[in-house]
Amino acid sequence: MKNVSAKKHLGQHFLTDENIAKKIGESLVHSEQYNNILEVGPGMGVMTRYIRKKYTSHDFRLIELDKESVAYLGVQFPLLKVYNDDFLKLDFKKIFKGAFAVIGNYPYNISSQIVFKVIDNRELIPEMSGMFQKEVAERICEQPGTKSYGVISVLIQAFYDCEYLFTVSENVFNPPPKVKSGVIRLLRKEHPISCNYGEFKHIVKTAFNQRRKMLRKSLKSLFETETLTKEIFTKRPEQLSVDDFVSLVALKKSK
Repeated sequence: MKNVSAKKHLGQHFLTDENIAKKIGESLVHSEQYNNILEVGPGMGVMTRYIRKKYTSHDFRLIELDKESVAYLGVQFPLLKVYNDDFLKLDFKKIFKGAFAVIGNYPYNISSQIVFKVIDNRELIPEMSGMFQKEVAERICEQPGTKSYGVISVLIQAFYDCEYLFTVSENVFNPPPKVKSGVIRLLRKEHPISCNYGEFKHIVKTAFNQRRKMLRKSLKSLFETETLTKEIFTKRPEQLSVDDFVSLVALKKSK
């Protein structure tokens, strides 16, 4: 069967380096915590064979939006279940019973949305690994005090420990992207934030919407004037840890 042609509108860049495919495919480390694995955007299955080989005791399934890729995967991996669907629209509870890991070479054009979907389904997903655009991968794992630290950093780190594993050259893809890639791993925390997530998310997004301003200005619509005199409001959002944002939720509750 002929190879699949990469679709620009789907952000497809097929990994061609077998060693890197093996490293990513074997990057899940807490597989004893779940019985299911979902690969996102397998393309022509370069990572699929390594995932299937290592995690033999798991119910391993694929989701791929490109119909040409789905047909190709059906021939190459006839025993695997392949969903021709959009990950962002998927109802996970209709696919697996119980927890599952997410792994993949994620389409760059929707990679941030994929992460937010994982956050929204965190009770089902104890682990996630895979490849992102390097800038996005670094932003997810970034710590406070830097320009890259932002909304996605805070929201994902509220629930997952993030590890940047390695960088991948643009030269090992067909077609090659214009940027480098980064491989990361997310492990769900034993003790995530316990405050109201909706309020937490709203405060984080509002603060970073004006990231150059002190919190007393960017968050003035959310807090009483007296509360805004507290020292934490003299800081800018990139200076705050996840725990600092949690403390802001508590202050808002006392409004």
